[in-house]
Amino acid sequence: MKNVCWPYFDPDFDNLSERIYGPTCRVCIDNESMEDCTVVKVDSVNKQGLLLEVVQVMTDLNLFISKSYISSDAEWFMDVFHVQDEQGKKLRDQNVINCIQQAIGTTRESTPSPPKARAYTNNVSKAEHSNEHTAIEMSGTDRPGLLSEISATLADLHCNIVEAHAWSHNACLACVAYISDQSSHTPIEDPHRLASIEDHLITVLRANMEPSIGTGPFQIKNREVKTGGFLGGEGTMTNVERRLHQLMLSVRDFDGPRSSSEMNITERGTKMAVSIENCDQKGYSIVSIECKDRPRLMFDTVCTLTDMQYVIFHASVASHDGRAFQEYFIRHDDGYPLNTESEKQRVIKCLEAAIERRVCEGVWLKLCAENRVGLLSDITRVLRENGLAVVRADIATKGKKAVNAFYVRDISGNEVDMGFIKSMKKEMGLIDLEVKNDNKTRRKNISSHERHRFSLGDLLKSQLGRFSHNFIAIN
Repeated sequence: MKNVCWPYFDPDFDNLSERIYGPTCRVCIDNESMEDCTVVKVDSVNKQGLLLEVVQVMTDLNLFISKSYISSDAEWFMDVFHVQDEQGKKLRDQNVINCIQQAIGTTRESTPSPPKARAYTNNVSKAEHSNEHTAIEMSGTDRPGLLSEISATLADLHCNIVEAHAWSHNACLACVAYISDQSSHTPIEDPHRLASIEDHLITVLRANMEPSIGTGPFQIKNREVKTGGFLGGEGTMTNVERRLHQLMLSVRDFDGPRSSSEMNITERGTKMAVSIENCDQKGYSIVSIECKDRPRLMFDTVCTLTDMQYVIFHASVASHDGRAFQEYFIRHDDGYPLNTESEKQRVIKCLEAAIERRVCEGVWLKLCAENRVGLLSDITRVLRENGLAVVRADIATKGKKAVNAFYVRDISGNEVDMGFIKSMKKEMGLIDLEVKNDNKTRRKNISSHERHRFSLGDLLKSQLGRFSHNFIAIN
């Protein structure tokens, strides 16, 4: 009987493509090469927006990116990050390392998700929601007390604010709020009720619309008022922050009046410089950024360029002595560099605005209280009636407790009187009130026995008395 000959198949043949081109996505965590940081290397098949998704993963884990090199020419994406944890140390937690590898490994086939509930922020506790909630997006012209009016309107409409995040910059406001029905604590799905909520909020936001000025494709129009995005589910803080960037961009906050914090930038030695020049030989536009370093800076700049439909091919990011240096080699999504001076100036303004939005000048307040409908409205009303404007807010609930974090400034432009803050603490009774005064770069907890410099008791008693019992002490 003749031997039967079968064709030979190399058992490693199926892995030949991976050996030649590498795996479709490979994440390497190196804790040995650098003395003071962890090196995260990412090699992957490239796709539009992949860099932002990878940076989002780092940002969600509150990792500080001190240096990065990016190259994504052709079909391959190669990136190196030098990262540290919140304490400025190497990543030693194996759970965090596993999370990075798993999250980045799945970004290749994922798509960015819209802002959803259960967002995380450094300033408030992580919201623990067992059910989906209704999300509302708002943007428009800001004014003192606007957040108070929005929260009061929602309370009047029997809506419970489960979570909210708001940014104010250059006389513009962007807000993403998550609400539920006051009685049932379930998402609001009735289209007629949603339309009513939207109409009421639009009325509030349109109270002081500005006339249109300017001409051409980039003219300043009436600040658009948008409510919508009624969504539910779970997401991450970077999803929400990306949406806040988009909402601010939609109302052209980059064309707004210069903020007091920006006018003082030079005096504080934190001058920001953004420039763009073309590399004609390679067909790139080179974006150079120098500014004060801070957490989430790379996310803000990459997010803005990506949402403006620019493709980042190469990049170099570094920080030294508290200063950040970023360089991006970009093209428009049609493959061409920035050819007109007007387009370059628009990108420069948008990047400057993206860097400034997160930097708040004023006093940071964190108040912990028993959650109830109208709580946010009451707190913001007291702040408004005593001359304080909210320039940033992060609100979240955890069980029966609400954590309200605000950046506030004096409406008249003066420094916030810390005596008022202490008086407010006294009138509210038992409450955990954490205060950070950015102007003096100090943080402290105000205890109930601490002496205040003056009392606003008569002024605040009538305003705060009816809800002071709702505040509880948090150990």
